[in-house]
Amino acid sequence: MEVWLGGGGLATQLLLLLLAFVLSGVIGFERERRFKSAGLGTHILVGVGAALFTLVSAYGFTSLGLHPIDPTRIAAQVVTGIGFVGAGVIFVNRGNVVGLTTAASIWVTAAVGMACAAGLPILAVAGTALHLVTVGSMPIAGRLIRRTTGATVVVLAAHDGDAIQAVIDLCAANGAKTRIDEMSQAENGAAMEFSIHVKGRRSDVEALISAIAQLDGVKRVSADTTGLS
Repeated sequence: MEVWLGGGGLATQLLLLLLAFVLSGVIGFERERRFKSAGLGTHILVGVGAALFTLVSAYGFTSLGLHPIDPTRIAAQVVTGIGFVGAGVIFVNRGNVVGLTTAASIWVTAAVGMACAAGLPILAVAGTALHLVTVGSMPIAGRLIRRTTGATVVVLAAHDGDAIQAVIDLCAANGAKTRIDEMSQAENGAAMEFSIHVKGRRSDVEALISAIAQLDGVKRVSADTTGLS
């Protein structure tokens, strides 16, 4: 559904740019609230930048008496260029991939900014709403899936780095497949609590849980193994 507010004049362009700012801020606030590497400022800059590129591509050369054959050419490069920004927030540590959701949210933010600048504010609002629904339901859906496809091990370890690294090294050396899902501070910052999703044979998983509990610096280990076969 295309909605133009005034035929693409300066006032319309500024309103669409402001809308890109607001919607990008909504997406960025959600990431900031979850303490992600790319937060409020990054998402606003991505959304506003994508909108600006789209507006420049559509209107930037008409004042010079030039009428581009393909006004979408510059905007199309945003899709390619935003991939480099998203790649910067993805990290791989011993097989654990972190930042994919944030990278995807940056990609969606660029699309929202382009939709605003293209005169599709309703589509941009819908895209923002669907993004919030998706990231809001992922933790719940993820927990339900993990409970039926493996074991969830919650570890409380000293916040000195050595204990956490020892747990990671042990998971990498174990025969089961492991993935660290969530990490947060506990005991007023004196410890870190994180959950590990484990898939594999019951014997391997139980051996891993026992080995983690015996590591120096590990204060508590709890496990839900109902999803193991």
